[in-house]
Amino acid sequence: MSFTSARDVYLLAVARGVSFLGDFMAATAIVLALQERGAGGPAVAAVLIASVVPVVALAPLVGRLVDRVDSRVLLTVVGLGQAACCTAMALTTRTWLLITLVGLLAAGVAITTPTFNALLPDMAGPDGVGRAMAIGQTANSVGSLAGPALAGVFVGAFGLRIPLLIDAATYLAVVAAGLLLHTRRKAAAGGPGGGRTGWKIREDRFLLAMTCLVGAIVLTINVDMVVGVFFIRETLGAAPAEFGLVEAAWTAGMLAGGWIAAARARDDGALGRLIVLLHVVTAAVVLASGFVGTVLLMYPLWLLGGAANGAENNFLGVIAARRVPGEVRGAFFARFGAVINAANLLGYAAGGVLVGRFEPRQIVIGCGVAGLVAVAIFGGWMWRVSAAAGSAAASSLPGTSSSRSPSPACSGSAP
Repeated sequence: MSFTSARDVYLLAVARGVSFLGDFMAATAIVLALQERGAGGPAVAAVLIASVVPVVALAPLVGRLVDRVDSRVLLTVVGLGQAACCTAMALTTRTWLLITLVGLLAAGVAITTPTFNALLPDMAGPDGVGRAMAIGQTANSVGSLAGPALAGVFVGAFGLRIPLLIDAATYLAVVAAGLLLHTRRKAAAGGPGGGRTGWKIREDRFLLAMTCLVGAIVLTINVDMVVGVFFIRETLGAAPAEFGLVEAAWTAGMLAGGWIAAARARDDGALGRLIVLLHVVTAAVVLASGFVGTVLLMYPLWLLGGAANGAENNFLGVIAARRVPGEVRGAFFARFGAVINAANLLGYAAGGVLVGRFEPRQIVIGCGVAGLVAVAIFGGWMWRVSAAAGSAAASSLPGTSSSRSPSPACSGSAP
């Protein structure tokens, strides 16, 4: 199996991996610093909310930008802005200003993430998307593994400033990717808006069911993101470095899960059913974590949950590459991301309210139960749609080009 541009696949993976290292280090450091300052659940929730509001609010604009503006321009300009924003975050000691800058930084992420996601199918080709995603997820996992662990060490030794300055430096990897990638997305064929500007997720029942299922599970489980630091640090008595290592365990599981998923070249229907089963595993892991009595038991659970999460991400990317028209791929990833981050937003807001009213353990258990209920509600719909998709694809080989394969119209070579 060969890629359309193997060089670009690996270059993109390295750039995103370096950026992930900085982002996870900074995010973990901010949460730890706020907890140590006694800021409480509302402040942690405010930071998490600020990190997703721009992704939701800017989705319509971002979709048009990614599909109409040269990807090289977007990545270089936005990457420089993000580096400047992180530097400003390192220099402030005011919580309200830090939260504001987190929101500004997230506006950049709202642009770069769908840009990278839209580029990947053009680099990999329709048959190589699964393997390319596993390579990218490997780099992301390495960065995400190192980031939380280093954050715990740096916050304990130096405070918040050093992790944020490192994050600022890693955004230069985004700038480098913008300048060095040969694969580029320019204005889509058919004019400034492309030939399929009216395409919507709801036109494809499979994608619609998948989006609703993922959004529901994210909404119910991500309350745990707010309470997690209090549960691990206070209920289980973990040190800052141990908190970082627990967070890293989830990412380590994602690394294995992504590669296992890459080897499963199946039709969309089979992948859809697997996504339902993986969501059951994810919710069950969160539920089980609410009953542990020691931080050591969190590691195997988080490894399993991360593996399910990594496989889910790989399958989602493969399905999107197959079914979304290439000229509107940026709009799809922006809007799909908006739905998921809106679910994040509601989950974070709920977490900020609940953490002041219930014990952390009770909230974690509630998140797991709610996740299983969400899968029970939306998983049946996804299962039925997947069965229909599998029947329709029975006459074609998995991964081959079809009427829903990515269009090459948005890719190009650097001059």
